[in-house]
Amino acid sequence: MKMKGQILKALRGSEGDLPGETLAARLGISEASVRKHIRSLENRGYVIEDSPAGYRLVSSPDLLLPCEFPGLEHRIHYFPEVGSTMDPARELARGGAEEGTIVIGEAQTQGRGRLSRQWLSPRGGIYFTIILRPEISPAYAPRMNLMASVAVANTVRRLYGLKAEVKWPNDVLIAGKKICGILAEMDAEMDVVKFVNLGIGINANTSIDVFEERATSLKDALGSDISRKELLSALLAEIEQREASLMETNMLEEWRNLSVTLGKHVRIQGPGEVMTGEAIDIDSTGALIIRESDGSLKRAVVGDCIQ
Repeated sequence: MKMKGQILKALRGSEGDLPGETLAARLGISEASVRKHIRSLENRGYVIEDSPAGYRLVSSPDLLLPCEFPGLEHRIHYFPEVGSTMDPARELARGGAEEGTIVIGEAQTQGRGRLSRQWLSPRGGIYFTIILRPEISPAYAPRMNLMASVAVANTVRRLYGLKAEVKWPNDVLIAGKKICGILAEMDAEMDVVKFVNLGIGINANTSIDVFEERATSLKDALGSDISRKELLSALLAEIEQREASLMETNMLEEWRNLSVTLGKHVRIQGPGEVMTGEAIDIDSTGALIIRESDGSLKRAVVGDCIQ
C-alpha cells in the first residue's frame, strides 16, 4: 500500500502524462512493478490513462484506502465491510498494536453505539476505530470521550463552516441533530490504562431517512457530498494533537464552550441509577455534574443523556 500511495502522489503532482520510466526511476522500482501497481489501483476503482506518453490519473474512487493516507499506510487496517471496527481493533490492541493503529470499515454490518445500541453504518459514512494508549489513570478515561467529540466538532467547523456542537458524553450535533457517535472501550489494570479504543462513526455522504428525526448527515447539511478522505485525514491529525494535551484544562474548557448539555434539564440513565436535574458542569475527570431538585449534586460518569 505504501508504494501505491507514492504512485498516487506522483500522478497527482504531475502536470501532464508521467512516463513509466520516470516513475520507476523516481520510486526505485522496475517499470514492470509500476505497471503491476497501476493495474492494482485500477482494480480498486482508480481511472488511470495509459498512453505512449505515460500515465495520467483521471479520477479516484471515494474509498478510504490506506494508500490515500501517506505516512499512515502501515497503521491502517482496511475492510470493505466489517461487523464492527471495534472487534478487530480490540484484538489488535490486545496483541500489542502500536499507538495510533486505525481500523477502517467502508460499511459495518453490526455497528454499535453506547448501551449496545445499533449504529446504522451504510456505505458513504466514515467508520473507524483508533487505538490509543494514553498515560492516564482509569479515573480520567471519560476525558477521552470529551476529547474525541471536541476533535470531531472542531474539524467539522473548520472544514465546512457548520456549527457543530457536543452533547455529553460523546455525541456531535448539527442544528440539534446527531451527525457523529463515539464509543470508547478501555482495558486497564489497577491504576494503569493499557489502551483506549475510540470508535467513531460519522454520517458523511449518507442521506438520513426522514423518519430519523434526531439525526442528520454532512451531505444533508451542506447539500452536497464531501471528501471523506479530507475529513478523515484532518480528523486523525486533530485527534493526535489533542491527545497530547488530554490532561490540560483547556480541553475541558473547549468542551464547555461547544456543549449543548450544560445549563439544560437532563435525565441520565446510568447503570442501575437514574439522575434527573440541571447539568451544571463537568469535573476534572470528565464526569457530568447534576444538580437535583433538592439541591444535591451528583456525578454521572457514564450513561444515556436525555435533554
